[in-house]
Amino acid sequence: MTGPRSSARSPSQRRRLIVRGLLRAAVSTAVLVAVYFAVPFAVIDAVPLAVSLVIALVVLLGVTTWQLRAITRSAHPRVRAIEALAVTVPLYLLLFAASYFLLARADVENFTSGVLTRLDALYFTVTVFATVGFGDISPASQAARLVVMVQMVLNLLVLGAGIQVFVGAVRRARPRQASRSASDGAKDA
Repeated sequence: MTGPRSSARSPSQRRRLIVRGLLRAAVSTAVLVAVYFAVPFAVIDAVPLAVSLVIALVVLLGVTTWQLRAITRSAHPRVRAIEALAVTVPLYLLLFAASYFLLARADVENFTSGVLTRLDALYFTVTVFATVGFGDISPASQAARLVVMVQMVLNLLVLGAGIQVFVGAVRRARPRQASRSASDGAKDA
């Protein structure tokens, strides 16, 4: 937080701003997880998995683009970036978890453990994302392996380029924030 206006903020005001941002981030994540566990996937069963995956990735790109714009336009880009990551990363993981869940429902032979519950699918997604790979659940079919490979490649992009894009959005927003603060200060004088 740079500029005359942000330096005029008291430590308690800054703490409140950060706490509100973290609370919004936690609520956003909780809502996404609740939706994942509550939404009936029966409607999606009629759509081919490849189409569902493409739609999910388009939704993810749209949400990410919207979040990046929100960061660059925010008066508090660092706090907004935390909120944006709290939406995009869980959304990314939950979209893959839903894909694995649907894959396992479509054919029990897709994974070594057979049918996956929603929690199993989320657990598998997180172990792939974290590159832990315990081996208790693994892809057994070509289709499942293809989806897992897509996730692994996207994981590298998310961890490498994705984080840099969010950091870059914060950097682009900070000079604008400083100039806005300076112009607001000039108006107040």
